[in-house]
Amino acid sequence: MAKTELGVRPLHDRILVRRMAEEEKTAGGLFIPDTAKEKPQKGEIVATGKGRITEDGKTLPLEVRAGDKVLFGKYAGTELKLDGQEYLMMREEDILGVFN
Repeated sequence: MAKTELGVRPLHDRILVRRMAEEEKTAGGLFIPDTAKEKPQKGEIVATGKGRITEDGKTLPLEVRAGDKVLFGKYAGTELKLDGQEYLMMREEDILGVFN
């Protein structure tokens, strides 16, 4: 659980993610124009909630923490704009994996 400099703390099993910048050119060295770029599916966790609440009222802590670099689905989360930057608010279950 972390309160960000943005003044936002996600609730329960939600996390706040900042997208990581995608490469400007392909592996072959071709530059990709902005109109052809897709939004990246990688990001860094900025803040997390306390955890998922079970049916019997217990809180299960999250497996991810602020600072983790994660991979998520193309349409995961809700886009937010805070202090001029774009973020995604999503549930932990929307994360596909954590980069080592």
